[in-house]
Amino acid sequence: MADAPATLKVLTERRGAVLLVTLNAPERRNAIDQEMVFGLHRMLDEVATDPTLAAVVIRGAGDRAFAAGADIAELRQRTASDAQKAINSGVFLRIEECPVPVIAAIVGFALGGGCELAIACDLRVLGQSAKMGQPEVKLGIIPAAGGTYRLPRLIGLGRARELVYTGRIVDAEECLRIGLANHVVPDGEVLARALALADEIAQNGPLAVRAAKKAMNALARPEQQGAVLLESSLQATLFDSDDKKARMDAFLQKQKKG
Repeated sequence: MADAPATLKVLTERRGAVLLVTLNAPERRNAIDQEMVFGLHRMLDEVATDPTLAAVVIRGAGDRAFAAGADIAELRQRTASDAQKAINSGVFLRIEECPVPVIAAIVGFALGGGCELAIACDLRVLGQSAKMGQPEVKLGIIPAAGGTYRLPRLIGLGRARELVYTGRIVDAEECLRIGLANHVVPDGEVLARALALADEIAQNGPLAVRAAKKAMNALARPEQQGAVLLESSLQATLFDSDDKKARMDAFLQKQKKG
């Protein structure tokens, strides 16, 4: 997606062999809208052509959220045809397929699309304030950017079903216990730990690390293609439902009041 427009919602900074990526919309708790999606595509285009890069670290600006989810106002307007375009799902798939390991550095909320972004990454370092979850059913839709198939791979089908069906949000310690987190550290140490992990990866053979990621990703491929299509098709039916519209209207009204 080399023609994606420039945006300040995704900032990049090179730190040796590591690329630090910042989701830059702190006033909206780094909600993932189309502008941010475009910025992620531009970043991934650059990564794909840089053989000197060893790892990517993604963080959210501010101390309230990694990404609190998709932009609900924008999501409220999306239709069945938008669901079939796999707007968020497409960029998260590219993150999963990024040639180098991607580490999510999570402080605060990683909910809905923010959680799906985090689980598309290879590794997750959480601060003690972190909270993760897939609360989409509360808005009359489903996790449709990888949540229904990546989450079971990470934490097991039974636990994933519980989180998706209830929309329950889990804290950092529970994330570590069930396998959503690789490390939990104090909030102020999250970025340092994520960068240290990236630097540790960078000490190894670059071709070997890239090959290892490609091999492990291949294990998921046979069933994943069908899961991606099914997720988008089911979301398409929900995007045009009256229940989705009513629930999102109620959410947005509550947000205005409070």
